[in-house]
Amino acid sequence: MQTGLHRNTISKVYRQLETDGVVEAMAGSGIYVRDQQKPREIRTPPHIRNKGVTDVDQEVRKCVDGLLNAGCTLQQTRELLTREIDWRLRCGARVLVSTPREDIGASMLIAEELEPKINVPVEVVPMEELENVLQSSSVGTVVTSRYFLQPMEELAKQHGVRAVAVDLNDFRQELAMLKELRPGSCVGLVSISPGILRAAEIILHSMRGNELLLMTATPDVGSRLLALLRASSHVLCDRPSLPLVEQSLRQNRSQLMRMPQLHCAESYLSTDTIDKLRKEIGLQKS
Repeated sequence: MQTGLHRNTISKVYRQLETDGVVEAMAGSGIYVRDQQKPREIRTPPHIRNKGVTDVDQEVRKCVDGLLNAGCTLQQTRELLTREIDWRLRCGARVLVSTPREDIGASMLIAEELEPKINVPVEVVPMEELENVLQSSSVGTVVTSRYFLQPMEELAKQHGVRAVAVDLNDFRQELAMLKELRPGSCVGLVSISPGILRAAEIILHSMRGNELLLMTATPDVGSRLLALLRASSHVLCDRPSLPLVEQSLRQNRSQLMRMPQLHCAESYLSTDTIDKLRKEIGLQKS
């Protein structure tokens, strides 16, 4: 059934009807309109109270009236809301973090930050394997960076799931430090993501041209990492790389003419992107 209504409009109505007790979700069965002859308890969630909404019934009626004014019957409204919440439940069942296999480290960085902050399972899946994973179970939300969003959206649409891009940290502190380094300094960048290293090289070159000597390494290549530590006056790394960098510094201290200044970027994702993702997949803020 085509209504021309935006999905967000339907989602809003559906969430409020569920909160009000007009519809209820039954695990393993589906979404049903409640028996209105039975007494029902209306529990206003804390986040609604915080926004100053005191009459949930009135808000629900407004949303239902909006659908009716758009030309829907009550039966159509029920079908739309049932279908929408079913879809939302599927999307919120798990998160699949996906990037191409050659830069799976970027997926690992995203998953590391998401997992402790959302209450759903988080899986890392190479983009080349995502089709098979969704064929076996088409539930969840696909999360990726904006570089890969378009092919992910096309694939997700085929399987009726959502694809969402997360925003990266602007690395303001790191960039400010690099701007202040004196010409001729050697900077080492260490990351589990080759894509991040390539992007960092481009950004640093655009900022400082040939004023700085830049070396990059992934932490799993010990010889390259050691060469980087020997030459660099400043080393920047991501959190997963930090233990290996520190271990290499301890083990090879005698081979280093000087200890480089080590800086770890604490966050790969922007400060608000996780809250946006939680909202997208229908999770309440913790």
